[in-house]
Amino acid sequence: MEGDSVNLDNYLENHYIHRSNWLRAAVLGANDGILSTASLAIGVAAASDSRDALILATLAGLVAGALSMAAGEYVSVSSQTDLEKADIERERIELKEMPEQELQFLADIYEARGLNKQTAMLVAKELTEKDALRAHVRDELGINEANKAKPMQAAFASGAAFTIGGLLPFLVTLFLPMVFMEYALYGFAILFLMMLGALSAYTGGSSIWKAVVRITFWGTVAMGLTAFVGYLFNVNLG
Repeated sequence: MEGDSVNLDNYLENHYIHRSNWLRAAVLGANDGILSTASLAIGVAAASDSRDALILATLAGLVAGALSMAAGEYVSVSSQTDLEKADIERERIELKEMPEQELQFLADIYEARGLNKQTAMLVAKELTEKDALRAHVRDELGINEANKAKPMQAAFASGAAFTIGGLLPFLVTLFLPMVFMEYALYGFAILFLMMLGALSAYTGGSSIWKAVVRITFWGTVAMGLTAFVGYLFNVNLG
């Protein structure tokens, strides 16, 4: 019946797993940008009264961190992509060399998920007839479009997010008085982290409160230890 037809797009709009790749890279990049840049600035401010030294060190850390984050994300996700391609090619060969065993293995997967033996085999046969490789890649290897590795997307999202995150504490070093720079950096960094936690949780459809508490706690620990190191060594950068 026409009135009973299901619009799958309406269901997909209520899920967020398709955002997992770029959201993970963006949150990681922004979080690292805020934490790394603010922590570096706090450490320098704790050891020096020179604004020029503070700005130079913070800017250098921001640029180097963004490039490192993008390159690291690209390399790591590319490694995942290579692994996925190798597994898919291996599965393609197995389907050619032992199709009956692969069919039975696919049926065993569906049976383990709750289908009875006959239904599991029927589903396995119909999916194999439609697209055997796709069925095995999805259900045996667990690879689909929602979680498939995309190196360039991850690298760009991570590098851009690091830059945006790092610019926030950098702006603090430009305009706020040096006399209480450490405390200003710490306070604003916590505020930035809370905003990031709330935004990432909202974008991913998860608990905002839990995300804010988690990111604020670890941010506090990281910046506190960095400031302690600055005080401990008391390096004169000015």
